[in-house]
Amino acid sequence: MCCRDRRCVGWLVSYPAFICQAFSDMNGIPPPKTPLTYSSPTTTDCTLTIFTFTVPRKRGEMDTIELPPAADFHAHLREGDMMRLVVPTIKNGGVSLVYVMPNLVPPITTVPQALSYHSGLASLEPSLTFLMTLYLCPAITPAVIEHAASTKKIVGVKSYPKGLTTNSEAGVVSYEEYYPVFAAMEKHDLVLNLHGESPSSETTTILNAEETFLPTLLDLHARFPKLRIVLEHCTTAAAVEAVRKCGDSVAATITAHHLFLTIDQWADNPHCFCKPVAKLPSDRAALVEAATSGDAKFFLGTDSAPHPREMKIGAKNGRTAAGVFTQPYAVQLVAEAFDKVGKLDMLKGFVCDFGRRFYKVGEKGLERGFGAEAGILLRKGGDEVVVSQIGEKDKIVVPFNAGKGVWSLEWRGGSSEDH
Repeated sequence: MCCRDRRCVGWLVSYPAFICQAFSDMNGIPPPKTPLTYSSPTTTDCTLTIFTFTVPRKRGEMDTIELPPAADFHAHLREGDMMRLVVPTIKNGGVSLVYVMPNLVPPITTVPQALSYHSGLASLEPSLTFLMTLYLCPAITPAVIEHAASTKKIVGVKSYPKGLTTNSEAGVVSYEEYYPVFAAMEKHDLVLNLHGESPSSETTTILNAEETFLPTLLDLHARFPKLRIVLEHCTTAAAVEAVRKCGDSVAATITAHHLFLTIDQWADNPHCFCKPVAKLPSDRAALVEAATSGDAKFFLGTDSAPHPREMKIGAKNGRTAAGVFTQPYAVQLVAEAFDKVGKLDMLKGFVCDFGRRFYKVGEKGLERGFGAEAGILLRKGGDEVVVSQIGEKDKIVVPFNAGKGVWSLEWRGGSSEDH
C-alpha cells in the first residue's frame, strides 16, 4: 500500500516471520515479535513500523508524488510547423503555464505582434496559459511598455546580448540606452528577463561569459531596485551567489538540463549543447543545491529550445544550433534530479509555486483556472523511456536524454486534454 500522507510516502508491508527474521539479520534490527498498527508520523524525517521494528526513511524519499500543474517560466515555442509540433508536448511535461520567449524571426518587438503570437499559441492549446514577452531593442519605448502592461498578456521584456544565442542579432550592445525603458517597466511592473552573458573577447569565452556579466546584473538592480529582474538559465555557482545577494525583486530560473549536464556532455554531444553552456561539476552542484533549497528566488524555466535535428548535427553552415529540448519531460526530469539528492519534498515549490509567486500570477489574475482537483501524478521506477525523436522529415527534434529511462507523468482530475 502506498502512503500518500504528505509527511511520509513509502511502502507499508507485512511478511511471514521467517522473512522478517532475515530482514532483521540483514539490517541489524531486533527481530519482530508482534504486529503493530501503522500510524502517520508527525515529523518530516518519518519512519515506517513493521511488526515491532522501525525502518528509517530518508527525507524526501518516495516512489510517487502528486503536484498541482507546473509552470515553466522560460520556453521557446518557435513558430509555423515547429510551433505546431512543440506546443502539444507542453502538457506531456506536466505544465499548464508557459512564459514564452520572443526571439522569433523577426523578433517580437511590438504589442500587436505579441498578441498575434499569443492567439496562435492559444488556438493550439486553449487550456494552457501563455504569458508573453517583448524583445528588448530600440523599438521598445516607455510608451510601448505602458501599452504592453495594459494587455495583461505581455508581462515581461527579454534582453539578449547581441549575437550570443539563437536569433539574437538585434540584441543589446549597451544597457544604458534602455534606462528610460527600465524606469517605465519599474513603474508599470513588468519583468526584465536577462540572458546573462557577456560577448566574447580576449578575456571572455563561453565558459566565463555568465560570470563576467554579473556586475551588470548588480548594477541594474542598484539603479532600479523595484524593477523585477530574472537572471535566466543560471549555470554557475557565481550566478547563484549573485542572485542571493540581491533583494527580493531579483530571482533566477534554472533549467532541467543544467541539473544534469557539465562541460563533458556537451563537448561531444550536440543535443546537450546550449547557451549558456553547462559548466563544471561544482557549478552543477550549486544549481542543484539552489533548486532544491526551498529558496523562492529560484524556480523552473526550462529554456526548452527545439531545433531540427539537421541543425544540431549537420547544419549547412557547419555550426551547431544552441538549444536543448526538454518540453515533453520538463517536470519528470526535475523530479529525477531532486530524487537523486533526496529532496522531492522541495519539488512543488520549485516547479509550481515560486515562479507564479514572483510573477504575481494569482495577484494579477494572469492564469486560467485549472480546478482544485486538477494535478499531475509522477511515478518513479516504471518502464517509461524518453522517445528518440518527435516530428518527421525536416522537422525531427531529438529530446534531451533520448532513449533513457524517465519518471512517468499523468494528469489527474480528468485527462490532460481537459486541463
